[in-house]
Amino acid sequence: MSFIVLIPARLASTRLPNKPLADIGGAPMVVRVAQRAMLSTATRTVVATDSIEIIEKCRAFGVLAVLTRADHPSGSDRLAEACSVLDLTDDDIVVNVQGDEPLIDPALIDAVAHLLDERLDCAMSTAAHSIDQLTDFLNPNVVKVVLDARNTALYFSRSPIPAARDFAGEAWWENGQEGSTLPKPLRHVGIYGYRVWFLRQFPTLQQAPLEQLESLEQLRALWHGYRIAVHITNDAPGAGVDTPEDLERTRKLFS
Repeated sequence: MSFIVLIPARLASTRLPNKPLADIGGAPMVVRVAQRAMLSTATRTVVATDSIEIIEKCRAFGVLAVLTRADHPSGSDRLAEACSVLDLTDDDIVVNVQGDEPLIDPALIDAVAHLLDERLDCAMSTAAHSIDQLTDFLNPNVVKVVLDARNTALYFSRSPIPAARDFAGEAWWENGQEGSTLPKPLRHVGIYGYRVWFLRQFPTLQQAPLEQLESLEQLRALWHGYRIAVHITNDAPGAGVDTPEDLERTRKLFS
């Protein structure tokens, strides 16, 4: 199979201004993300941006970038336009790698792409890993996912799910560990594979009430009846960069 990695990048950021261009070991962050993605088996890695400056920086490091409109409300809208700019076909597979993930594992990118290629019943794919800390299970900033028997997403939530009827979160945690028949709680990893026909259609779908309630865009796909295949990885991915503290930590790793 073949697939393409698309990396959405825009300069606007409330917590970390000009985040895609933040220097990490002598290269902009978005370039570091692209360099990691280029270690996957993708046929092409392309940055989709609204900034000429980002395009010029990418080109200086040999990274392909395309210019998209500045008024897109979400990254998926930007990627849908990039598919048209790149003249992709409806049957192509695209993996969306976030522009603030300079530690992304190339093997994870491959796994998400190959899973979607195998699951013809699904329009999207993503990833998850076991939650090992109770604080993460209870943290609303850690998105959880519950799966069916084929590892297809049933629901994503910021709440601790699955929720046990007979005991509170702490007791559920104690009973859900090694040796128990209870399902392990799973943390959603924000990487997505799309069939291009669906990526083009997704921005036209009406926002779902659950999407607005949880502030989770992937719930729109489930709300409208599309399936999302989930790859279970054994390792938690490298942390993304959202704050100045995250940036300093990542710079130390690269140095």
